[in-house]
Amino acid sequence: MRRIPRDRGFSEQGGFGLLALLVVLALAFDVLPAARLIAAAVAPGGTFAPDNALSVIASRSAIRASLATLETAFFSSLLALLIGGAMALVLGVTDVRARRSASFLFVLSTMISPQVVALAFLSLAGPASPLLNTLGLAPEAGSANPMLGRGGIVLVLGLHHAPLVYVVLNAGLRRIPRAVIEAARIDGATPQRVVRDVVLPLLRPHMIGATLLAFVAGAGNFGIPALLGAPVNYLTLPVLIYRRLSSFGPGVIGDVAALGILIAAVAGICVALSQWLTRRDAVQLEEDAPLQPFWQLAGAKAAAGIFVWGLLGIALVLPMLSLLAAALVPSYGMPLDASTVTLDNFVEVLVRQTVTVRAFGNSFLYAGGAALMLAALSIPLAYGLVRHAGAGRTILPALLETSYVLPGVVLAIACILLFLKPLPLVGVSLYATPWIIVFAYLARFLPVALKPALAAMEQVELAQEEAAALDGARLRRRILDIVAPSLLPAAAAGGLMAFLLAFNELTVSALLWTAGTETIGVVLYNLEEAGLAAQAAAVAVTSVVIVTLAMVALDRLGAWLPAGTLPWDIAAAPVRAALPESLSTSPATRRRPAAPPLPAVAAVPSRAFRR
Repeated sequence: MRRIPRDRGFSEQGGFGLLALLVVLALAFDVLPAARLIAAAVAPGGTFAPDNALSVIASRSAIRASLATLETAFFSSLLALLIGGAMALVLGVTDVRARRSASFLFVLSTMISPQVVALAFLSLAGPASPLLNTLGLAPEAGSANPMLGRGGIVLVLGLHHAPLVYVVLNAGLRRIPRAVIEAARIDGATPQRVVRDVVLPLLRPHMIGATLLAFVAGAGNFGIPALLGAPVNYLTLPVLIYRRLSSFGPGVIGDVAALGILIAAVAGICVALSQWLTRRDAVQLEEDAPLQPFWQLAGAKAAAGIFVWGLLGIALVLPMLSLLAAALVPSYGMPLDASTVTLDNFVEVLVRQTVTVRAFGNSFLYAGGAALMLAALSIPLAYGLVRHAGAGRTILPALLETSYVLPGVVLAIACILLFLKPLPLVGVSLYATPWIIVFAYLARFLPVALKPALAAMEQVELAQEEAAALDGARLRRRILDIVAPSLLPAAAAGGLMAFLLAFNELTVSALLWTAGTETIGVVLYNLEEAGLAAQAAAVAVTSVVIVTLAMVALDRLGAWLPAGTLPWDIAAAPVRAALPESLSTSPATRRRPAAPPLPAVAAVPSRAFRR
């Protein structure tokens, strides 16, 4: 039997190839596009001239768009924090009914593409709303749609990004040790006081990070401001870049690169601030069983249920019903009744129109192909990061996440600049081909596909690999026979998650598509721009059905995944099981036991445990 030299552990054998793959992907997906973007902005035409970039950024249109971007992103992030934080607390610490179903539906509302959400709210409000006309509640004919403009953008962005805040806070709740809550309850604290003095202080870093994440998502969003702001000339930076690039005059590449750097700078500052504040406020918690719901609502359970399902009705049900009503009438603005209901719009976009049929096929092909490649890559990448990265364990994931953190419009501009000319050595150009869209999908959604595989890799026992290595198995054989079977469900889940996000994607595709490579997001936007709202609604309803089915399939994989991998995962244990038996009796009749030692939690105020 062949043995490994004692001076080198098995995990150091054959890992160079995996590390090289990680470095190459980080360079190709993140470093080179960013470098090309900066070069085009400060050295247009190959001559160093930063004055051009400064003049573009300081122009009146850029300043006005920057203010609109900051304004909508700021107020929508506050709204997202309010809604997502309330939902996280209600579903995370109380015994409200159907908690997991509500969590699934809430996350579904953010998986639906932004342009579909914007179109749904456009069809919900205004004098032409089929749903309001059916109910006899439509405003007076000729009045403006209240969703158009700054207020509508803030409302829709806030509702759309609230689940992002919810997912971050839900993950933070799962990290709070159960012993901290039990100690406070044993010391006589009411559930309200536990939430106020224990849970919220421990969630503060996550609240900051979630708010900044919603801000970055709002600043880089294209679909919602394009449909709700562009008609009234309220332009954000992504919409301004799209208009500039559509005109494609002399010097436009340098102009849009400068504007792209401006958005990237805003996003980078927010991400850096989030990491700094999170590290500053981080609390070291002792390892313990995760938090479970501890607040028994009793008579208030009905009110909590009304809040949860009412919010879901506003964020998901009503807009989708309005979208369906708009797709079932012959033309936008007609009421829906037995005499007007028709499936012609669905037949038109799914059978007759060549462009929409091709767009559905393209979206399945591009998003599905990218998802399959990402799922296959996630296994060796997760293994390399966990077993071989060493000091690069923090640097490499941060580099790989760059393209996901940056707004999609910035990534699209970087891809255009990177592939506008033929590739060196091979002489092949990816510009104006489907491959540039696939490349952008791979770069943007690699961190999404990699996260479940990393979580699963952390749980793979090292002893099995050591035994195989001692028996002579090389790295490839160990990965194929031991690691891959364990990571396969997580890799499939990551691939499905990437497919969900890429299928309806518009921000990247809007700048990269050409004739014949249209995607669903592009076709939907073009139909709405052309005034074919009923056909756009039919496309949107079909895409929502596809995304919902994909999420259901992903949910079915949850049984084979590590806890907390799926963003809508939530503790499902009974409330009484999470509390000491003595706390299930009334305060007047129970005898208080001696309080156990409290784990060292620096951020929990001492007053939380005082009578």
